[in-house]
Amino acid sequence: MISSKRVLKSLLLFAGAGLIAASLAQAAENEPPEGFKSLFNGKDFTGWKVPEGDNGHWKVVNGVIDYDAQSEAAGDKTLWFEREFVDFVLRVDWRIKETPYVNPNVPYILPDGTHARDIHGKEMHLALPDSDSGIYLRGSGTYQVNIWCWPIGSGEMYGIRTNPKTPPDLRAAVTPRTQADKPVGEWNRFEITVRGNTVTVALNGKTVLPNAQIPSLPPRGRIALQHHGGKRDGQWTGPPSLLQFKNIFIKELDK
Repeated sequence: MISSKRVLKSLLLFAGAGLIAASLAQAAENEPPEGFKSLFNGKDFTGWKVPEGDNGHWKVVNGVIDYDAQSEAAGDKTLWFEREFVDFVLRVDWRIKETPYVNPNVPYILPDGTHARDIHGKEMHLALPDSDSGIYLRGSGTYQVNIWCWPIGSGEMYGIRTNPKTPPDLRAAVTPRTQADKPVGEWNRFEITVRGNTVTVALNGKTVLPNAQIPSLPPRGRIALQHHGGKRDGQWTGPPSLLQFKNIFIKELDK
């Protein structure tokens, strides 16, 4: 017969091993691969500028950046990294936690970046559960790599695609070639390469934007994690940024 002391000892050893394994896994989560530097240490917002007056809505939980889309900042609610970058490869793991808001205006986007229309010329839309965030490049929301639940998929550059002054070839270039998102709740990985005025976006190992040439892209700037949405009278007013981020690594490229 096994003694209660022996069972207790085994349980304690098992629990201790589990805690060590979890700790090592968490540490490994935010350890940069060779050639990269980590922009997030998994513990706090060192190197980042939390919006003034945010009141704890951007927070670090269990080694990830967690956001509830309810920042109380009076101005910009987006989370910015403090340093500027020029040419780089950026890796970011992200996941949408949930989609409590049903977006009634999700468009059908065609491969050329335009919106599909019905026989009367009216834009066609879907009503879908949605979330909305993105990665700002070189200091501007205009040059944002989007995260959302649209059928076109994450990875597009909405600010360029929807600008009426954007030439047709550029509009097509910033529209995802394929939908590579994982289901809501699962982790995704962006690898974004910015060199000169060229942006390439890979999502979960699939290239969704290959070498988009963007003449107006600023020469340098900061990176940011986008805020979107909010509540009024307890109801979401738009697709909220209910997201988490981790493993944020950058490799600066030589000119």
